[in-house]
Amino acid sequence: MLQFIAHYGCHVLLPLAVALIWYKPQWMMAYFIMLAGFLIDIDHILATPVFSPGRCSINFHPLHSYYAITVYVLLLIPKKTRLIGLGLVIHIIADLVDCSFM
Repeated sequence: MLQFIAHYGCHVLLPLAVALIWYKPQWMMAYFIMLAGFLIDIDHILATPVFSPGRCSINFHPLHSYYAITVYVLLLIPKKTRLIGLGLVIHIIADLVDCSFM
């Protein structure tokens, strides 16, 4: 239960905190853009089984690979892609928290 709370708390509450602190005037737009980081989980359909509670996503799925993570970090640099990069990096952080329970 603690793993579930930590994982999804990071997925949902961390972007909300970032949006409220650094993007206050447009916090809702910033929050939903960062939540779109969930879309990288589409790569889970390539795995068999699609969901395995004992599997760490980091470097297992293509969009969770170290190469992809490098791109996500680079997206933080230009202002135009920063929110997308934040959403993706926060997603990876949430998955790292999940992996720490294994």
